[in-house]
Amino acid sequence: MPKRGIQRFIVILLLLWLGACARQYKPGELASDIEIGGTYYTQFSLFEEKNEFRTTNYRRGALIPINTPVTLVSIDRKRIVTRLAENTQPLTVVNMQKHTGEDSQQAFRKIFGKRKVDLSRFSPEERESILAGQVRKGMSKKAVLAAIGYPPSHQTPSLRSDEWTYWSSRYDRFVVRFRNDKVIDIAS
Repeated sequence: MPKRGIQRFIVILLLLWLGACARQYKPGELASDIEIGGTYYTQFSLFEEKNEFRTTNYRRGALIPINTPVTLVSIDRKRIVTRLAENTQPLTVVNMQKHTGEDSQQAFRKIFGKRKVDLSRFSPEERESILAGQVRKGMSKKAVLAAIGYPPSHQTPSLRSDEWTYWSSRYDRFVVRFRNDKVIDIAS
């Protein structure tokens, strides 16, 4: 290969590599309420697989209960890296923007908060389901959000809807149906 061809090939590889890397936020682009090294709490019970949680919100893997403290390690345009405060286990949140329609800072604010969620506002049955990361008939919409988080917005564009579509895994979906703000059915 001629010298110019090798140089072009190297430049193309370098550009592809740079494009694949997640772009870091520049100084001043990170919102003032998001602090590297800060302590936050999970705002719903979520599941992680291999220390990873995707914002498509699959219901597989190990349960991380609501109000679990985490430390923010880093955040870029595609990933939020945290450590679970109790055991220093890493938890990487992968923002699937095509499914959520949100950037990683918006996703961060839904998943983590500076304060614990007040579970006393839920009934004892709802609290039990929330801590188990499960949905049961009779739960309110707010209790469902605390129990299993937000459905991907490309299938559930509005939380005012009476049908919320979630994924159990990459291929399995389930629909939570509501009437008068209460779960009436959970269908696979």
